[in-house]
Amino acid sequence: MGLKEKMEKSETVQSVIGLGYVGLPLAVEFAKAGLETVGIDIDPTKVAKVNAGESYIGDVVDEELREVVSSGKLRATTDFSILKEIDTINIAVPTPLRKTKDPDISYIVAALKEIKKYIHKDQLIILESTTYPGTTEEVMMPILEESGLKVGSDFYLAFSPERVDPGNEQYTTKNIPKVVGGVTPACTELAAALYSAAGMNPVPVNSSRVAETVKLLENTFRSVNIGLVNEIALMCNRMGINVWEVIDAAATKPFGFMPFYPGPGLGGHCIPIDPFYLSWKAKQSGFDARFIELAGMINGDMPAQVVVRVAEALNKKKKCMNGSRILIMGISYKSDIDDTRESPAFDIIRLLLQRGSDVCWYDPFVDEIDIKEGAVEKFEYTAEELKSIDCAIIVTGHSNVDYGPLVQNCDLIFDSRNVLKGLGNENIVRL
Repeated sequence: MGLKEKMEKSETVQSVIGLGYVGLPLAVEFAKAGLETVGIDIDPTKVAKVNAGESYIGDVVDEELREVVSSGKLRATTDFSILKEIDTINIAVPTPLRKTKDPDISYIVAALKEIKKYIHKDQLIILESTTYPGTTEEVMMPILEESGLKVGSDFYLAFSPERVDPGNEQYTTKNIPKVVGGVTPACTELAAALYSAAGMNPVPVNSSRVAETVKLLENTFRSVNIGLVNEIALMCNRMGINVWEVIDAAATKPFGFMPFYPGPGLGGHCIPIDPFYLSWKAKQSGFDARFIELAGMINGDMPAQVVVRVAEALNKKKKCMNGSRILIMGISYKSDIDDTRESPAFDIIRLLLQRGSDVCWYDPFVDEIDIKEGAVEKFEYTAEELKSIDCAIIVTGHSNVDYGPLVQNCDLIFDSRNVLKGLGNENIVRL
């Protein structure tokens, strides 16, 4: 029985390699749709938690994980040999940047080497990890074809970019459309059929290269516009203009404008990283993506700009940054989640430590952090303790935090996200 026929009869067994912020929600959605699914991860702790029905990802609640595990639709393992019994494989592993801002696809390659050991005829393999255009055809296909099988006839290969937005309750893994591009038309068709079977909305495109570029365009669009508004914010500060009021007023225009907001730097896995994947690939083709790289430079410099502004504000209070006790409010990269990946809070903390500040932090969603440059303690958020703080920097605002004690007991607050919007306290300095 061929793969297409097995899909039509709902007799396929799915797998997801990488059970992180992308992989676990995807595996759960497959299982909730009634598809037998196996999660694969090299971390035995994650595997044990999945099998126990204990979620470590905010977008997956324990109840729904326990339900699909107890029903037998989802199980997890560290053993890649299970791929011998698998019909479809979704790869959702990390794709970070090296220190030189070059793509690091070593996790993809490591997964492929395991897949190659167990690949068999009529198997569908889909990469979901963000990467540069050409990865599916130039890297994945040659490795997998070393098995002797040929793409498009013996096995099927496609790319479908993840579009996960942690903490977003409106748009989830299931209802965000799935762009799908295969190496061949047959690959695209089968990949789209898999997502349709899971109750998702596939959007087929003509090639894997198109699908790879779609993801990069989406996040480069955001990076460039955030870079623009960050520069506007710095400019408005020099000119004595309230940038937040400017943006709010401009947003009343019903066409031709989309509001973006300045901040202390980019966070998360996508926006700080994806544009560099695109510009790196462009350079391989002899094209210099100047606009993209300029935005990256502006956004990357924002943590330093925050520290400079804080130093200026402390000086006006006749205080020196060296020795000042500074509280970082919010460690996660966005509101109301525990995800700290690429959070600008870490760069700000390092810069403050370099200047001799006594740094502490508070975030109700984060239990601990690791800063190699020095000791940074978690702060006990009380009115009495806040009196010892020389400056509080709001890096990320959370809806469950009462900022009243902060405003009433802290002599200086640097509000980089306009969390305290509407308050005119003279001790509040905005980006």
